[in-house]
Amino acid sequence: MRALISVSNKEGLVSFAKKLSELNVEIVSTGGTARYLKENGLEVLEVQQITSFPEILNGRVKTLHPSIHGAILAKRDKKEHLEELKKFSITPIDIVVVNLYPFKETVQKTNDLEQILENIDIGGPSMLRSAAKNYKDVLVVCDPSDYEWLIDKLSKRETITENERMKLALKSFEHTAHYDAMISQFFREKLNMEEFPKTFTPTFEKLYDLRYGENPHQKAVLYKNPFSKSSAIVNAQQLQGKELSFNNLCDADAAFELVKEFDMPCAVAIKHTNPCGVACDEDISVAFEKTYQADPISIFGGIVAFNRTVDKTLAAKLSEIFLEVTLAPDYTQDALMVLSKKKNLRILKIDFSAEDEPFDFKKISGGILLQTKDNLDYEELKVVTKRAPTSSEMRDLIFAWKVVKHAKSNAIVVAKDLCTLGIGTGQVNRLWPTEHCVRMAGEKAKGSVLASDAFFPFPDALEVAAKSGISAVIQPGGSIRDQQVIEIANQYNIAMIFTGTRHFKH
Repeated sequence: MRALISVSNKEGLVSFAKKLSELNVEIVSTGGTARYLKENGLEVLEVQQITSFPEILNGRVKTLHPSIHGAILAKRDKKEHLEELKKFSITPIDIVVVNLYPFKETVQKTNDLEQILENIDIGGPSMLRSAAKNYKDVLVVCDPSDYEWLIDKLSKRETITENERMKLALKSFEHTAHYDAMISQFFREKLNMEEFPKTFTPTFEKLYDLRYGENPHQKAVLYKNPFSKSSAIVNAQQLQGKELSFNNLCDADAAFELVKEFDMPCAVAIKHTNPCGVACDEDISVAFEKTYQADPISIFGGIVAFNRTVDKTLAAKLSEIFLEVTLAPDYTQDALMVLSKKKNLRILKIDFSAEDEPFDFKKISGGILLQTKDNLDYEELKVVTKRAPTSSEMRDLIFAWKVVKHAKSNAIVVAKDLCTLGIGTGQVNRLWPTEHCVRMAGEKAKGSVLASDAFFPFPDALEVAAKSGISAVIQPGGSIRDQQVIEIANQYNIAMIFTGTRHFKH
């Protein structure tokens, strides 16, 4: 038997190659791999001894030769293939062990384009694809974790089934597809290409299995974008607590996206990806207290996020209630000492500095929907009523508008003094979430503001808000009944602003 070995990741390679040699497998290798194996006492036949052609272009061309690919691609059950191998003195290659140049690692450590380009592998993917195509006759290994399994099979002279061979081929095709997708993603980002590509080929790397999915009977896995920015939930540092669940990760991501909207200290409480309380204050502990009071029922078992460091004072307040996850840019040591008493509480530390990814996509049966991120707050702020908002109303309107953007449609938010009083989410009409918010706000609704993620199709919801004492409204506008809605606002002396921008969230 003959094995061709050319790897970048040399984990476990020497032991593997020695065992192959002990099984009388002749080893063929290239460049750095050949030198590495020889330095470790192995006999190696170099590729150029087979091709009778040296490596050229500083190693860019080594294995792209008929003597190599013919040896890999020849079908052993085809008489004409075997005759051609004999005619050109080509010895078949039975095992191909290849993994690819460290493209991702190079991108992560340098901005030097020439160095990055040199780490785009050409010969490696070609050999893997050739071997995987001919998997019935050639064993293809791209994952060092398969070394031990293969040696065990060969040592025991066990038959390697066609199904097992096909699984190795599948791994190889996945390996090269992932590699090429990373390269195309790099070039797209390098060119700042934001238009939708003709073909969309995202690629992700498995981080770990989750205990289960949304429900215990569902299996789930967490995958990571190989070039994800540091400011991402998958890169959050878990300082304490149980393993994050599928739902924890969804909720934490929703909390992170919302809390990033605000420059001043902000606390966000999330339940089932919807905000149940949001508040801003110069003191982050006060912001959390307001958030808690906004909905002390729904926050139970929820997730809270902060855009400031969690200190001992805040930690003490957090420890008084049952929470699944806390998320913040940092924690003081005193805070961690306080929170450590709640051993199951998952504590996440996350970088807030990096920019968002340009696209957002959602899975549907048979495909995906791809869209740009909802990063536009408004086209304009147009006062459409007789009365303009006061400065304090305007501040609360912008606050509520940022919150409603992150609530599932149909969404309504009532707020006052940079604190939510009621958040109505996911309803099939605009009246019901308005009624819910008014009920939640109670007497506090007087002098508060309301944000609606889309226009009011009828004036009924606004009438409910008006009768509760709400004094200002922000909404996109654009309904055929806008004038009726404006007339109701004027009737109740409500200041109303149109944004021209809708914030549906499905």
